[in-house]
Amino acid sequence: MKRRYVSGTDPDFPYLNENERFLFPAPEESTSDIIAVGGNLSPGILLSAYEQGIFPWYNAEDPILWQSPDPRFVLFPENLHISASMKKIFKKKEFAIALDRNFPLVIRYCAQAERPGQNGTWITKDIIDAYTELHRLGWAHSAESYVEGELAGGCYGIRLGRVFFGESMFAKRSNASKAAFLTLAGALFADGLAFIDCQVHTDHLESLGGRELSRRRFLVLLRKTLRERTERRENAGDMDRRGNWDGKFNLENVFL
Repeated sequence: MKRRYVSGTDPDFPYLNENERFLFPAPEESTSDIIAVGGNLSPGILLSAYEQGIFPWYNAEDPILWQSPDPRFVLFPENLHISASMKKIFKKKEFAIALDRNFPLVIRYCAQAERPGQNGTWITKDIIDAYTELHRLGWAHSAESYVEGELAGGCYGIRLGRVFFGESMFAKRSNASKAAFLTLAGALFADGLAFIDCQVHTDHLESLGGRELSRRRFLVLLRKTLRERTERRENAGDMDRRGNWDGKFNLENVFL
């Protein structure tokens, strides 16, 4: 990665489309969580990063910082925890849950969410534009909770085959983001997802069943899981983006 220390994206770095790839430095060889600095957020760069266990995480005034935390926080199907209180919320249908209904609004609300202990947001305009483009291409997805037609909470991330990389969530109403995330997780796991990459530990994600893995173990697991993409049939590209979803997945039956 070109180490030109400019704020945000580097206008001189090549734009890669979704079918082009870039080789990052190997995270295992780094003594830091930061693997590379600079570059841009074009589709090929972002997809390359996720495939290699790396993601962008930086402040608005910084160059792009490409990170691979050690340890990593991961959610496996067998560990997904739905509390008794959340089961009641699902049973009462307090929220109407949808997938990919309004990705642009979800990521904008995530950017506006207040986060204790953080000064500002890493979801800059460049991030919003880049992930909205990945959504248009079919790689980025959102889950949304609605109350009387109003967006009350949600989350978004990237799907590559049997791995989902969670990015951020927001809630304008108590439990709204949790309901969206749990429904998304249930739908993904029902569709054969191997795990959700939650990136770094939070108490909230731990309460839902997340657990820590060393970076080395995570990378081994990621590479093993992604290798399955090369062994699939002709619609592998669509499988990467959406798995077996056909737009008719019955979300209401995920936990009931």
